[in-house]
Amino acid sequence: MNFAELGLDAALLQTLETLGYRTPTPVQEKAIPAVLAGRDLMAAAQTGTGKTAAFALPLLQRLAAGEDKVAANSVRALVLVPTRELAEQVHASFREYGEGLPVSTYAAYGGVSINPQMMRLRRGVDVLVATPGRLLDLFRQNAVKFRQVGTLVLDEADRMLDLGFAEELATLFAALPKQRQTLLFSATFSDEIRSLAKGRLRDPLSVEVSPRNSAAQSVSQWVVPVDKKRKTDLLLFMRKDRGWGQIMVFVKTKKGCDELVGRLQAKGLAADAIHGDRPQASRLRALEAFKAGEVEILVATDVAARGLDIDDLPLVVNFDLPHVAEDYIHRIGRTGRAGASGEAVSFVSADEAPLLSAIETLLKKPLSRDEEPGFEPKHQVPATGPSAVAKPKKPKPAGGRAGKGVPGNWVGFDDFPDGRPAGRAPGRGGARSTAARGRKPGAGARGR
Repeated sequence: MNFAELGLDAALLQTLETLGYRTPTPVQEKAIPAVLAGRDLMAAAQTGTGKTAAFALPLLQRLAAGEDKVAANSVRALVLVPTRELAEQVHASFREYGEGLPVSTYAAYGGVSINPQMMRLRRGVDVLVATPGRLLDLFRQNAVKFRQVGTLVLDEADRMLDLGFAEELATLFAALPKQRQTLLFSATFSDEIRSLAKGRLRDPLSVEVSPRNSAAQSVSQWVVPVDKKRKTDLLLFMRKDRGWGQIMVFVKTKKGCDELVGRLQAKGLAADAIHGDRPQASRLRALEAFKAGEVEILVATDVAARGLDIDDLPLVVNFDLPHVAEDYIHRIGRTGRAGASGEAVSFVSADEAPLLSAIETLLKKPLSRDEEPGFEPKHQVPATGPSAVAKPKKPKPAGGRAGKGVPGNWVGFDDFPDGRPAGRAPGRGGARSTAARGRKPGAGARGR
């Protein structure tokens, strides 16, 4: 199937051809015709499978074909997202897909001055991408009106409905026109979230292109048991030992994020952080520097776990396991996107066994464990998973290693005398080949 068969018009097809998008992804095949037809929709698909294009393309077509002109301080389509970074990313996708179309777009979010946003909204906007908190601020100051809203999109809907946005969304739903199209897109939906969402939708079409709460098959997942106090040492060692390039590292807390970045920078590594206490400008600079290759290690809390599209990211490290099992799926979804392969390694200490068990229960399988020689934990991680059958593998002796304690050939965190230790070939988690890093031709639209 191609995009023309989905009902998209010539202008959008030309844009997709220019971007190199030739084959729609499964979620796009099912969602685009439904959105064009005006149906309400609940779509669940793995992260990195093109969800943004699945709603942006048909929405742009409908808005461009409409005769209504947007009024002052009004919007015609509203896209709600949970984070500032995702707001910028979704807005960028709308601009890219809609280049040449008579459709205006804008993004509004917190962490920056509200005044320029109020000024821009005076002229009206066809598509407004916003975070719930800032949108409510604008609404309460009469800077935005909802009477023209014909379509509401909730991107990462489970996050917004389940993790702190319920009150804001209830207020927004009450203010929106009753006659509208509502689209919910996410990688994961709990039964509770589905029940709540269906109460807001009219005869919604349900689209599931992958098993619920599943991780992409292109991502290899494994666990390294380690004592909590040795996680930083392990990260530094494995980076050198395995030849890791760029890494995205997830931690649980903002304080832990800053502390780890400080340790990495003290070792001369180009590292930066993204978390909720950093100014928005700093967060965006860190993300752009990482995308440009200027930052080697990006350390983030779960604020960066949803929706961020980073090309050719080979590896995600869970320095800490998330409190919510579903966030694990979103974290590892930063790699293995758009058909590429990726790896996700989790450093797990004994006190995190319940979190690991919750993740394995969600995945319906135990994760492979591989102890790193020289970093075997003194406090063993108990068996976990759906039936608690996972057992740590016995460490395999490697050339030059001294067994217990610090490996004998390890000079320091930063330096091996001649690069990679003698006798150690790139193994699991090592640098990928050029073929593995590249995208498959015609992989379809990415999840922008």
